[in-house]
Amino acid sequence: MTDNATNVAAAQSAAADFRNVHERIKSEVQEVIVGQQAAIDSVLTALLVGGHVILEGVPGLGKTMLIRALGEAVDISFSRIQFTPDMMPADIQGTNILVDDEDGHHTVQFQEGPLVANLVLADEINRATPKTQSALLEAMQERQISVGKRTIKLAEPFCVMATQNPVEQEGTYPLPEAQLDRFLFKVVVGYPQESEYKDILNRTTGTTEQTAKHVSNGEEIMRMREVVRSVPVPEHVQDDAVRLIVGTQPNSAHACDMVNDNILLGSSPRGAQGLLLSGKVRALLDGRFAVSSDDIRASAHDVLRHRIMINFQGQADGVTPDHVISAVLEHVKPPSS
Repeated sequence: MTDNATNVAAAQSAAADFRNVHERIKSEVQEVIVGQQAAIDSVLTALLVGGHVILEGVPGLGKTMLIRALGEAVDISFSRIQFTPDMMPADIQGTNILVDDEDGHHTVQFQEGPLVANLVLADEINRATPKTQSALLEAMQERQISVGKRTIKLAEPFCVMATQNPVEQEGTYPLPEAQLDRFLFKVVVGYPQESEYKDILNRTTGTTEQTAKHVSNGEEIMRMREVVRSVPVPEHVQDDAVRLIVGTQPNSAHACDMVNDNILLGSSPRGAQGLLLSGKVRALLDGRFAVSSDDIRASAHDVLRHRIMINFQGQADGVTPDHVISAVLEHVKPPSS
């Protein structure tokens, strides 16, 4: 067998292994969650590429249950932080405490907080004060926490999945754009379909509680992350991703009238990184070991909606980031291969 044939066979085997892991975890999550296919795919993609997710939706749509089910399906440490305005950084990072030993002597020990976990559910993240949000976001960016002179490296895989309510704004502290940019996806969770309500009620109002069982582990997740990173991106697809990002920036070479008239701030280069990573996952799930323009464009709304700031005129006219992203996708045509 030639080297080229060997490489093709290895790529096909890696893609098949990835699809198997993805399907196992997704099927187990679906034992708990009814519908919400797009949200399930997005949180699973984030876990498999090492990104963070913010899920936005009104209460009662299963955002917390979805993330908890994912934590049950993968055998990794899981913690939930219910944010409130009076919560301090030490409440999530951990703190030094006095402990009595057997001889009655006092020793100082560090007690880890809920942030020291593999999968962290940050419930209602916009209820935390900026100081506490910053402690969480340091962990997201640096994969470490700093407490006094102590720096603790967080074990991989590490992933933060946050929720927030887009309607209720009393007593909240919206995340600044620079901090939102650290999330790979912003997923909008909508209402279930009418046909899904009976299944939801049957699963949640009976005598048995639906739970997910372990079907994967942290070691396997890290191996799948390596598979994702190894997927090649053709130059013309990379060019497409760059042009889409530049197209969100007002007065740029690829900006359309919708962008020039309504955008105050476009996407950063992190947006292009998110497009390529999510595109690699889509390619693998489709049995391909190369990314296409369709792959990166399919996730554009989740990747970019939190990286675009609408100006005052756009807000007054009811323009949303999703409107702008749709206009950019229409205006910026994929380059030919």
